[in-house]
Amino acid sequence: MDATLSVPIGLYEKALPADWPWEKRLEEAARAGYNFVEISIDESEGRLTRLDWPARERAALRQAIANTGVPVMSMCLSGHRKYPLGSHSPETRAQGLTILRKAIEFAGDIGLRIVQVMGYDVFYETSDAQTEACFMAGIEQGVRWASQAGVMLGLENLDTPFVASVRQAMRIVKTLDSPWFHLYPDMGNLAAAGYHPPDELALAKGHLLALHVKDARPKIIRGIPFGEGIVPFVETFKTLARLNFCGPLAVELWGSMDHTGNLQSTAVTARQFIEGLIAQTWVNRPAIIMNSEL
Repeated sequence: MDATLSVPIGLYEKALPADWPWEKRLEEAARAGYNFVEISIDESEGRLTRLDWPARERAALRQAIANTGVPVMSMCLSGHRKYPLGSHSPETRAQGLTILRKAIEFAGDIGLRIVQVMGYDVFYETSDAQTEACFMAGIEQGVRWASQAGVMLGLENLDTPFVASVRQAMRIVKTLDSPWFHLYPDMGNLAAAGYHPPDELALAKGHLLALHVKDARPKIIRGIPFGEGIVPFVETFKTLARLNFCGPLAVELWGSMDHTGNLQSTAVTARQFIEGLIAQTWVNRPAIIMNSEL
């Protein structure tokens, strides 16, 4: 890798045992060669209640970050699967908004840069014009909160028709037109949904905050080891290089689905795989030339 280019590579917290304290989780991520960890706020009550941590617990996480030197740079906010912003139920929508507000406040308090929000209008309900409109209203409110807190929101493409592609996600980004709301795509989700990640990511030029990096198979978005799926990694990373993307790359692994018996080794192998792609494809990135007419 070019010594002048330092692309931050992070590890999804679910790659490591769930019962580890945060300081051990950060230490082990560093030992595996990662620059940051991505925290998960999923639909389980155990992780959702993190958003209600009192000052003492939040201070403990900040201290763990200070002790290890490993930041928690981003949050994967997938709790909206259970409490979607587009739900037909006003009560569920209100819960979804509360989760979004608390997530933004948590990010600002801990020092996270990006909250990744799911492109689900609904997940366990039937999507329709009403759910899409309610989702847009909820995200618009979230963007206001994010701008007030100085926290970036990144929209992720997922495994439902509402936002399965970058093209669909970009329509929402352009509609809201905010410097605090851009894209946090997942290249594995794109491939699993039948899209070509290089072509899709090229549509997001100037709007890529970060990326989830994982392999996938058709309609299978979890648990596929790197190199055993259908994601065209070399071509995808060449596209990122052409876009002059240097943002965070979060490696999405699930320790509960690991079959090697050695989570640390799996994490190291994944990081080496990504670093190899960067070294191979970023070397001839185009130079940025100032427009003399500006």
